[in-house]
Amino acid sequence: MTQARQHSIQVVAHRGASEDAPEHTLAAYRRAIEDGADALECDVRLTADGHLVCVHDRRVNRTSNGRGAVSALELADLAALDFGSWKDAAESPDWKDPSLTSVLTLERLLELVADAGRRVELAIETKHPTRWAGQVEERLLQLLGRFGLAAPESPTDSAVRVMSFSARSLSRISAAAPTLPTVYLMQFMTPRIRDVRLPAGARIAGPGIRVVRNHPGYVARLHRAGHRVHVWTVNEPEDVELCARLGVEAIITNRPKQVLEQLGRL
Repeated sequence: MTQARQHSIQVVAHRGASEDAPEHTLAAYRRAIEDGADALECDVRLTADGHLVCVHDRRVNRTSNGRGAVSALELADLAALDFGSWKDAAESPDWKDPSLTSVLTLERLLELVADAGRRVELAIETKHPTRWAGQVEERLLQLLGRFGLAAPESPTDSAVRVMSFSARSLSRISAAAPTLPTVYLMQFMTPRIRDVRLPAGARIAGPGIRVVRNHPGYVARLHRAGHRVHVWTVNEPEDVELCARLGVEAIITNRPKQVLEQLGRL
């Protein structure tokens, strides 16, 4: 593999540098930027009072000291919770700082990226199903519009992409913001996926690493069909090597620093 090829693979920090810091916290995203990640991945959910927050699960039980569904809680309720102490903080005392481990809004993450001092892209995943249906996509595009990110001149110019397992979510995004890149996430090899057919509105294929391991020839088929390929969640060195060998365009990982080192970029 050539050095140019290694440098062309985008390294995306999955929920921030989430192996080293609590996922979806300001601490994790700051670490990812410091580590040199090309892009940051986040999941977004809508609170009961209409704020987009970076939380993966439908409920906050796993990653906070609270309980309940994100969609049933207001931002003030979430802001009172601790989203950092569940992870071992022995090597990183700053996780005890509430400003770094409280609930992270997408707006705050966009501010962090804007102040990064270099180009850092965002891969934003909409979570479904949700009680809010199309309101998630509507609020997302409104917020991106405030930061001047909702209408890039072309998909290749965009600093933001929207990802989802929901074809309907991507269709909503594509209809309202035609130049915003969209990634269809894939967990299993269904007949549609096997035929390299992406849903209407999806421009990039997002297979999980298990799909790529079990069907390595699938990446070449996607490329022949004109699709870029972004693979998640790639943490093990042998999987990084596989993705690099197959020529994927992006590696989404909990370990951005280690992946960058393996690709010879640090």
